[in-house]
Amino acid sequence: MTDLLARRVSVLGPNMPTFYNIPLHLIRGEGVHVWDDTGKKYLDCYNNVPHVGHCHPKVVEAITKQAQMLNTHTRYLHEGIVTYAERLTAKFDHDLDQLIMVCSGSEANDIAIRMAHAATGKTGIISTDNTYHGNTHLVTQLSSRKPPIGGYAPFVKRVPSPDTLRPLGGSLEAQGKAFAAEIQKAIDELNANGHGFAGMMLCPVFANEGLHDLDASFLKPAADVVRRANGLLLCDEVQPGFGRCGSHWWGHDRMQIKPDVVTVGKPMANGHPVAAVITRPDIMAGFRNAFGYFNTFGGNPVSCAAASATLDVIENDNLVENANTVGTYFADQMSQLSHPIIASTRGVGLFIAVEVEIDGTPATTEAALIVENMKDKGILMGRTGRNANTLKFRPPLPFEKGHVDQVIETLDSILDTIG
Repeated sequence: MTDLLARRVSVLGPNMPTFYNIPLHLIRGEGVHVWDDTGKKYLDCYNNVPHVGHCHPKVVEAITKQAQMLNTHTRYLHEGIVTYAERLTAKFDHDLDQLIMVCSGSEANDIAIRMAHAATGKTGIISTDNTYHGNTHLVTQLSSRKPPIGGYAPFVKRVPSPDTLRPLGGSLEAQGKAFAAEIQKAIDELNANGHGFAGMMLCPVFANEGLHDLDASFLKPAADVVRRANGLLLCDEVQPGFGRCGSHWWGHDRMQIKPDVVTVGKPMANGHPVAAVITRPDIMAGFRNAFGYFNTFGGNPVSCAAASATLDVIENDNLVENANTVGTYFADQMSQLSHPIIASTRGVGLFIAVEVEIDGTPATTEAALIVENMKDKGILMGRTGRNANTLKFRPPLPFEKGHVDQVIETLDSILDTIG
């Protein structure tokens, strides 16, 4: 372990992030479990990338079969990307029926912003002040993890994110209108400084903000404000998409809004580097005319085979329904945990959040300790939110009720050790 870490720093450089105080050396995965180099087995409650389970045999078979036949870029005709695009866009409504395939959510979100620029002729973009949308130069202007060198660009405005315990407007009932009012204020500022308003990018379940407890109609006032200002609504579905919400395939459908552009990524091909941007034909044409965009690896035959096989498994194994059934059970069981440190439990399908505080103060240190202790007991999970004090459970979709029971029992025993 020590030797591998030293070699890693030597060739990858400093500050290359790893999970946990003592990083895990994983060597194998299957279904909802992974194994480390000592043979220890872990229940994976963190990774949304292996959406249909680690190393799913049908996805592995599809990748292998296509890799043995052909892999090249999309300047040649190939049926794989066309067939997959037809299948995926059929999962959307309101004329979102064209796509661009890329390799990462960062690329997808970069394109979505440029689509808004092309469609409106304006450059101003709005996001929340506690979010993450990727690693390109453009999308890092929206993300709150580390401010860009030189500060945020003047064409970006960041509005206060919604919150469960300290809602905008003073109450959960008032929060939707208060959020929309902040967006209107940001639009006015962008118009006043000459950038104009191109669009707003958001995750429809506010995953990085802490998966807050929001009514399904919460985003309607915000969407109305964006529409009145002639901007585009850009939905980042990298985390809630492909059925994780349980009740719907997409987070924006759950929140009753109709975005102009949707981006998808991580779970799209069960770990193969695939992402996409889905939009209307008029927006696509505007983007294609404004930018000579081409992606060498986006939509290659092997990637499309992986994505298509993933779609097959989601549909054939009824994983959206499973996310709804098991997710409801998960949220119910979590809500029954009783401990002074638990300030709020929340759930959206197979995405569960537990916010921890002590005397009204974010329990960031304790949250980190819980994550470490859960790992030691064989359960992988993470934390998120503005103060990193929200425990995050986001397992692969084949998760079962027995796995939930294991999580609840283990977490309950760890909470008893927290002062």
